Amino acid sequence: MPETKSFSCALVTGASSGLGEEFALQIAPRVGKLVLVARREPLLQQLADRIRAGFPDVAVAVFAVDLNCPSERDELAATLAARGFLPDLLINNAGLGDYGEFISSDWERLQPMLGVNIEALTHLTHALVPAMIRRGGGAIVNVSSLASVIPIPDFAVYAATKAYVTSFSEALRIELREHRISVLAVCPGPVRTGFGHVARRGDGSAEIPARKAFYVAKERVVAESLAAVDRNAARVYPGLRTAAAALVLCTLPMIVLRLAMGFRPRRNG
Repeated sequence: MPETKSFSCALVTGASSGLGEEFALQIAPRVGKLVLVARREPLLQQLADRIRAGFPDVAVAVFAVDLNCPSERDELAATLAARGFLPDLLINNAGLGDYGEFISSDWERLQPMLGVNIEALTHLTHALVPAMIRRGGGAIVNVSSLASVIPIPDFAVYAATKAYVTSFSEALRIELREHRISVLAVCPGPVRTGFGHVARRGDGSAEIPARKAFYVAKERVVAESLAAVDRNAARVYPGLRTAAAALVLCTLPMIVLRLAMGFRPRRNG
């Protein structure tokens, strides 16, 4: 990473673990201020202490926020403005999953997933982009998924939310180009984080089908994502196998995808 500060302030959602934590660690050398947002404040504070110890010149702010709550999102945006922590790099990483048949899912799992994956990402972007425009530019990183390019049975709602994220990112990129704000959709395949455990239902014993060869380390996902920001890319599929799979999937007609998904390992319930 370059030693010069690429951004004055970065905000990372879902920063308490997984990709969000890794984004915070890798972006810290490149910013003057860093905002960490998630629900679990103790984990955020631990991460903030690590960053302060390693990068004492970086001002780190921690906000324990339930991103599924509109009023808490409004309060976050207002506090950022009041404290001078408005980001010129927004990393919308927070996300939820649910693995199992749609009809057997509880609405109490589906609604927060829709709220965080779609509504919170859109709301924060809408709230924070005007300040980027006034300051003359910036970057937005929306963490989507390889699942965004295909309909996936047993992951129906999750894949649909990520299809929204990818499509939204592409359109927003065109709108914000004249304001010198880049928008990147990060579309990883499977990554070993806490996401899979939370997405599983019940006792969490049912594995989410994924070929081990497609797993990419979170460190690589974040490194390739930040490199994509540097080159002003529109979309990145971290990992060679994931990128190759995306190339194939994006060229297949829907009728072939339907047939292929029909043979995917299923979970009943």
